[in-house]
Amino acid sequence: MVQYKLTYFPVRGLGEMIRFIFHYSNTPFEDNRIGGDDWQKIKSTTPFGQMPVLEIDGKPLAQSFAITRYLARKHGLAGKDDWESAQLDAIADFGKDFSAELRPYFGVLMGRSEGNKDELYKTVFVPAIDKNIPILEKLLKDSGSGFFSKSGVSWVDFYVASFTETLEGMAPEVVSKYSEILKHKEKVYALPQLKKYLDSRPKTQF
Repeated sequence: MVQYKLTYFPVRGLGEMIRFIFHYSNTPFEDNRIGGDDWQKIKSTTPFGQMPVLEIDGKPLAQSFAITRYLARKHGLAGKDDWESAQLDAIADFGKDFSAELRPYFGVLMGRSEGNKDELYKTVFVPAIDKNIPILEKLLKDSGSGFFSKSGVSWVDFYVASFTETLEGMAPEVVSKYSEILKHKEKVYALPQLKKYLDSRPKTQF
């Protein structure tokens, strides 16, 4: 049996979609959550000085989307064919752009950069939400399956659902008007394969 060890910070972040794949597919793995001093000790040993890192029989694979796509292909979560897989990749890349728009606000919120949090909430966070979530909701509607792929659940659903959870936790007053993306998150989180993990995982803001 292949041995998997996922090393990431003790938050959901970009590690959660990877954890979801493991739990959804009932694949055993070591969920190695580290931070602070422990991360600094191993940082220089990682491929790019970043996390997450997935060790596969001791061999490291880095970058969250590369890891997720690798596992998704192995477990039937990357679309039914090359075209559908490419469409999912496009949605994920759109999600990266969305996240990049939010970065100035997130940076101040997490204490990583300086700035006026309230001003950035109004000028960066809310406009990015109002611009990008309707696009995701249209993609969901066009799919017709309740997931982002016509053929059913995929890794992109895990990515978007976890991202939605973060946004909803930060600003429910903004996200609450987007009922379809919230329904999608609930649909993903209702998957029986994820229930045990979702009920027992650590509660974090991000």
